[in-house]
Amino acid sequence: MAEIKVPELAESITEGTVAQWLKQPGDAINKGDYIVELETDKVNVEIISEYSGVLSELKAQEGDTVNVGETIAVVSEGGEAPAPPASKADEAPAVQQKEEQKAPAAAEKAEEPASASSKQRPIASPAARKMAREKGIDLTQVPTADPLGRVRAQDVSGFNPEAKSAPAAPAPAPKAPSQPAAASADSKPVERIRMTRRRQTIAKRLVEVQQTAAMLTTFNEVDMTNVMELRKKRKDKFQEENDVKLGFMSFFTKAVVAALKRSPLLNAEIQGDELVLKKFYDIGIAVSTDEGLVVPVVRDADRKNFAEIEKDIVGLGKKARDNKLAISDLQGGTFTITNGGVFGSLLSTPILNGPQVGILGMHSIQLRPVAIDAERMENRPMMYIALSYDHRIVDGKEAVTFLKRVKELIEDPESLLFEA
Repeated sequence: MAEIKVPELAESITEGTVAQWLKQPGDAINKGDYIVELETDKVNVEIISEYSGVLSELKAQEGDTVNVGETIAVVSEGGEAPAPPASKADEAPAVQQKEEQKAPAAAEKAEEPASASSKQRPIASPAARKMAREKGIDLTQVPTADPLGRVRAQDVSGFNPEAKSAPAAPAPAPKAPSQPAAASADSKPVERIRMTRRRQTIAKRLVEVQQTAAMLTTFNEVDMTNVMELRKKRKDKFQEENDVKLGFMSFFTKAVVAALKRSPLLNAEIQGDELVLKKFYDIGIAVSTDEGLVVPVVRDADRKNFAEIEKDIVGLGKKARDNKLAISDLQGGTFTITNGGVFGSLLSTPILNGPQVGILGMHSIQLRPVAIDAERMENRPMMYIALSYDHRIVDGKEAVTFLKRVKELIEDPESLLFEA
């Protein structure tokens, strides 16, 4: 017998929730097979077996919380699947012949569950399995265009189980009970949905930040005319040479790094009674997913050019939406950028991503009348930007200086080429 235990996940993660068993007792498994999907505070993780044999016992059920190092399954190494219960023919020889006559029919029926069992666990991404569980969808009924037959999240989101069963004659609707009339008059329909571990963690940490940090937000606005013209002029050649689109995020990332070098306290954190000034620039980029907001990190953003930053952002965003982020993708950021403008937000006060002490919020670009001088007004594409910061270590002067520097660099984007 060999025990399968919850492995070390990350320094800050000590437990997880069993999201789905990918193997069931009696299934033959090989070393390296995925056997269970765990939902942690940050990402979903598929655990592999270190042994070959037969899965003989599950120590935890779906929905259970398990700790790192805890035994969650038992494997019989080199074993075989449990034998079926002894037939009545073994107990009563007198009816043996009768049972043998039934054997062929029983054998034919026995093939059906085996076939059904193989169809019960189709190849599917963790995000697809998660979505199917939440919507109560049977993955074996979901069609997919993937050439390998892998069910993806978009297949599940676009699947309508009612449409498939539409031809069946509807069952007659039961008559409404008359007794609970008084109770229903006082109640309203509700639906209770268990919060995912990630959503619980997001809620907990956002409240903690607001309770422990002296959070303050300052605002400015940016004229996006020059950066939009530069992007329009260079985007086709940029994509041709780098195989990635030139977006606004790379401009803001480069501008943030340059501003952090002049306002180093915004690239720090508090540890006890000490300030930790970070001499590296790992910039978190907030990404919205079906599971909630995650903040993967662009490493060493100060050492990367526009194309490298754009590729990192695109790659991390795709991994986030496909639920493929590794825990290492989410750890160690020094400052965060969040873009509520993609959802139409005109203005907001972003909440700090602790233990960081600064976060920049981008917003929608809108045409607004701007005074060019005392005589002229022009409609310009304007964006409000917001900096939330921890006032315990960042003073208003440094915060305003930082935000003003970001504004200057975006309004003169060519100057970003001369930033060290």
